[in-house]
Order: sequence, then C-alpha cells, then structure tokens
Amino acid sequence: MQGLVHLYCGDGKGKTTASVGLAVRAAGAGKKVLFVQFFKNGSSSELKSLRRLDNIDILLCEKPYGFIWNMTPEELAAAKADFTALLREALVRACEGVDLLILDEAVSACNCEMIPEEELCAFLADRPEALEVVLTGRDPSEKLQSQADYITEMKKIRHPFDKGINARQGIEF
Repeated sequence: MQGLVHLYCGDGKGKTTASVGLAVRAAGAGKKVLFVQFFKNGSSSELKSLRRLDNIDILLCEKPYGFIWNMTPEELAAAKADFTALLREALVRACEGVDLLILDEAVSACNCEMIPEEELCAFLADRPEALEVVLTGRDPSEKLQSQADYITEMKKIRHPFDKGINARQGIEF
C-alpha cells in the first residue's frame, strides 16, 4: 500500500482531533502509530486515551517551554534544539516499522523555525513507501502544501474563545 501525506491546517478547531481520530482508526486496524507533538506539554486529554492503545507510541518534548513569544533568546535556542532533536528521533523511528506518523503542530514548528522545514520536506520526499504521514498546524508553507496528498482546512467561523471562554478540558484539550 502506498503511504500518503495528510495536511490538516487552518485557524479552526479540529486539526489535532482529526489526527487523533486517524490514529485510533489505524490502531484499530492493527497498524503501528507514532504520535509526536510539538509545542504541547503532554497534558491534553487525547493523550490519555492514546496511551491506552497498544499500537500507539507517543513522543513529546518533556520540557515545558510555553509560548514562544514569552521566551528569552536562550529559551528559544534551547526549544529549537529540543524540538529539532524530537523531529529527528521521530523520523528515525518512523522508518522502523511504523505505519502512521503523526507530527502534531509540525507546521507551526516549521513556521516558527523550531524545526528545519527543509529536513522535514526531504524526509517526506524520501520516506518509506508505505508510511502514512499527518502534519497539523496553521499556515503551511507552499513547500509543505506541495508535499501533501490530502489538504484539509479547518476554518473558524465562530469560537467560544472570542467571547472570553477559555479552553475546556475534554473539549479543547
């Protein structure tokens, strides 16, 4: 089976949720899934569910960096080094019998120059033939879009945050 590249993008809710749904579907079909998150601290509720499934491995950056606009130059450099190392570990592991690789917020990590987009694109172009890959995040570059077989845009029409309602556990995280 030929693996394809999915790009879930846009300013609306649902990019990570869609990738989690695909992870559950793939695991249910007996496929091996590697779920990698950039920028998130590992406390999202979906990870609790994914950890219960035998066919899914999760990779995260263990250090909580917070929002990049609040980081000092030293923290930005450390985050970039850690996220690049996380990407490289994920790409190596993806070549070791993984059927589905999900890189949650990889698009955002590329946009913020926290991971090297050229390295990610080179991997996508030369990945194992059967490997399915999902990238999520806002504002994908033309280069990332050109690598995608699927592009799904989540468009915000209305969101409770606009009314001052904060993210709710089990719904938004």
